[in-house]
Amino acid sequence: MSISTLNDTLLYEVALTLFPGIGPQLTRQLMSYGGSAKNVLHLPPGKLRKIPGVGPTTVANLTGAERTNALRRAEDTLRKAEKDGVQLLFYTSKAYPSRLKQIPDAPALLYYQGTSDLNYPKTVALVGTRQATDYGREQTERIVKGLVPHQPLVISGLAYGIDIAAHRAALQEGLATIGVMATGLDIIYPAPHRKTAEKMREQGGLLTEFPFGTQPDRYNFPARNRIIAGLADGTVVVEAAKKGGALITAEIALSYNKDVLAVPGNLSNPTSEGCNHLIKSNKAALYAEPKDLEELLNWDEALHHLGKFSPAPTYDPADFTAEEFAIITVLQVAPNREEHLDNLAWKAQLPVHQVASLLLGLEFQSVVKSLPGKKYVLS
Repeated sequence: MSISTLNDTLLYEVALTLFPGIGPQLTRQLMSYGGSAKNVLHLPPGKLRKIPGVGPTTVANLTGAERTNALRRAEDTLRKAEKDGVQLLFYTSKAYPSRLKQIPDAPALLYYQGTSDLNYPKTVALVGTRQATDYGREQTERIVKGLVPHQPLVISGLAYGIDIAAHRAALQEGLATIGVMATGLDIIYPAPHRKTAEKMREQGGLLTEFPFGTQPDRYNFPARNRIIAGLADGTVVVEAAKKGGALITAEIALSYNKDVLAVPGNLSNPTSEGCNHLIKSNKAALYAEPKDLEELLNWDEALHHLGKFSPAPTYDPADFTAEEFAIITVLQVAPNREEHLDNLAWKAQLPVHQVASLLLGLEFQSVVKSLPGKKYVLS
């Protein structure tokens, strides 16, 4: 199959992510100057050198033999993706998770295999130690049962311990669950979780930023954790030691202004040290019952008196200007559906003074309302 017979736009987008030394932020920089991945890969060296952040090595790669190699690998990737039913989601795609678009270090390309919409109205991450105790597994199952009225997307990392307990509990309760992987989609790690992963493809999905064939390198796991934190409205740390991936995920979530909760544990148990410290240092709210999560994420208002959940309100883009809808989109995925004016302007990629004016108009339309401290929330 030749390049011309493949999806031309996607081919160049995938190729752009396969160059050495070109990460997500530089990819966005190149796209902002080139307009499209195809244009970027056809820019002459002189124009590439004028782009901030582009050095001699990057210019040589984009215009030399490495360009041919990247396009060839992209062809192979598209073929395998089509064969295996994998979606390739470039960050400009409508199907790309809108929550991830709000974080500065989001992956430029995602590989997704599954049935669930990655833009679920409600999402929650459950993470914890690989050396889970019976207490940790029991608490994980209890938390998932408490989530059922809200029907959220349950996110974790497919690892031993709390992660796999969360996935299996979600499957048992009929909830969609996403496993964010530190490998390529064709390499299930750890291997004993293959059967669970196969069920998740039908009731949720598997997601990664790593190309096919990527092995579970230890440096991939912190990168994987930022996707977990970015996808979730809130992160619950069920059981964690003083150091480990779960605490990294919690710290990343906090840096994204996301809510974090932790389950308290026995003071003499090392696997509870991390959770107890998060609570003690006021980095995490204490999770004791579903109400704690519901109130923190403002999910309690979405419940009817019968215990059924009400979907988030939808907005028709045709009813708003592009700039107004950009603001609405940011607020829809913000924690508690609220955001500070400055963050709102940054995430919507609009000047602060323009956002302030647009918010005033949206207030008159009863779409948003202002809160103390220059915060705004969807009405």
